[in-house]
Amino acid sequence: MPTSIGHALAGAAAAWSVDLVPGRRAWRTAPPAASWHRRAGDGLTLVCAMLAAVPDADLLFHIHRTFTHSIGAVLFVGIAAGAIAIVIGRPVVRVAAMCAAAYGTHLLLDWLAVDLMPPYGIQALWPFSDTWYISGWIVFQRIERGRLFSESTLRLNVLAVAREIAILAPIAIVIWLVRVKALAGLAAQMSRGDHPAE
Repeated sequence: MPTSIGHALAGAAAAWSVDLVPGRRAWRTAPPAASWHRRAGDGLTLVCAMLAAVPDADLLFHIHRTFTHSIGAVLFVGIAAGAIAIVIGRPVVRVAAMCAAAYGTHLLLDWLAVDLMPPYGIQALWPFSDTWYISGWIVFQRIERGRLFSESTLRLNVLAVAREIAILAPIAIVIWLVRVKALAGLAAQMSRGDHPAE
């Protein structure tokens, strides 16, 4: 199972990817002099990063990798995010898609991870199926949750985090750079009056 760091990176990358889809996104632009936080998408990117990591909270309730790791949960997150977008006056489909995609990355990463606890995998298709799915590819290493401060656990977890960063950070950086360029072009169009204000 990947760490929260890997999940958060994937969630932010997914949100930025959805944000590249043309449509009503002028509200997502920020001037070049704005803070990194604002240029990264303000709180919505942070929410998406948290949504990507939150399914592992099910460990507290001993229901890990069940319905919280499913397409049903992704749909629920998308619908809830869309409802919140209506209330706060944001584009419903864009916000819902960004949040659902971010949450969905958790399923993808766990599907591609080592799983040593039966039943193996995740219940990806719940509520349509109770079948457990795992890819068979070992892209992400396991982490140890017991004896957190022992030398062997620290070594194992540091190596797992390093691997996640090595795989996911370049993807997130490329998407970030493409997004910055796309939104800068949108901001320039808006300042010239070529694009309607949204």
